[in-house]
Amino acid sequence: MQFFLDTANFNEIKDAAETGLLDGITTNPSLVAKEKRSFQDLLREIAGLVKGPISAEVVSTDFAGMVKEAQPLAAIAPNIVIKVPLTPDGLRACQALSREGKKVNVTLCFSASQALLAAKAGATYISPFLGRLDDVSENGMELIRQILQIYRNYGFKTKVLAASIRHPIHIVDAALAGADVATMPYSVFQMLFKHPLTDRGLEKFLADWKKSSGLTKVDRNSASQ
Repeated sequence: MQFFLDTANFNEIKDAAETGLLDGITTNPSLVAKEKRSFQDLLREIAGLVKGPISAEVVSTDFAGMVKEAQPLAAIAPNIVIKVPLTPDGLRACQALSREGKKVNVTLCFSASQALLAAKAGATYISPFLGRLDDVSENGMELIRQILQIYRNYGFKTKVLAASIRHPIHIVDAALAGADVATMPYSVFQMLFKHPLTDRGLEKFLADWKKSSGLTKVDRNSASQ
């Protein structure tokens, strides 16, 4: 499974990239708005740091507007992925952009039937929103499993990108189901490293080492005499 960070904050991206475990980035208008910076300048900076896919979402809602808006975004770097909403115009734009050789991430997917349409439109990625489905008492993980089964049935190459991740269990369950990618907030990425038994074990190892360090010095002195 690939790990993407769902953020437009450069400091968060830089920190995650330094672990060597970051495979890509997803952004959206809400995340970009928080940064109060030019979207294109921000994308250039991110692309200078991350070599994997970087999803850049259009804000136009009509077909012509989406296609026009996608051109300068795609020109920023070869790893830019154009992100479009799962609407009739969005799927038309996905099809048109895919035919031009551009990679497209179709976002705001909430049903298997929508995911099927996105695959038929040539989407590179489909982004089902797990957390938002869970929030309204629907089973987001079951949607992941349904999409994966449909894509396997027909040999669709569209990658399943688990989105709206709330916690590490979402990531583990999505990995067990076979999702290609999980995109997560920086806070959830940090949670993946944490376990209280790891912390306690490390504390004990270091404490034991500190206790034995005096004996180690005595042994060295004895050996030199």
